[in-house]
Amino acid sequence: AQVVESGGGLVQTGGSLRLSCTASGLTFNQYTMAWFRRGPGKGREFVASHVHKDGSTYYADSVKGRFTISRDIAKNTVYLQMNNLRHEDKADYYCNAISGDDTIWSQGNQVTVSA
Repeated sequence: AQVVESGGGLVQTGGSLRLSCTASGLTFNQYTMAWFRRGPGKGREFVASHVHKDGSTYYADSVKGRFTISRDIAKNTVYLQMNNLRHEDKADYYCNAISGDDTIWSQGNQVTVSA
């Protein structure tokens, strides 16, 4: 099983990006999907999650109102729409699939926010 991420890159402050994470080799609708990030010199930080059981979503306070997580079951893909990006959003972003003791990480994708 694996999750493959795409969509990072360079964006200006106030701009938008959408990250995608496509899963394979697992039963997608049995996994909670989440996004994490690691900024320069920082530890890993939770960003957002989408719970498979009831579709609940959760966000870090720092991204509430600007980021949206969504899931397309038909495409086995979870998205992170990031709007109004700030310099402090610059980080390596990781997708995570979780089901019980099983956790799968993506390779990571860099998001750079310029002034």
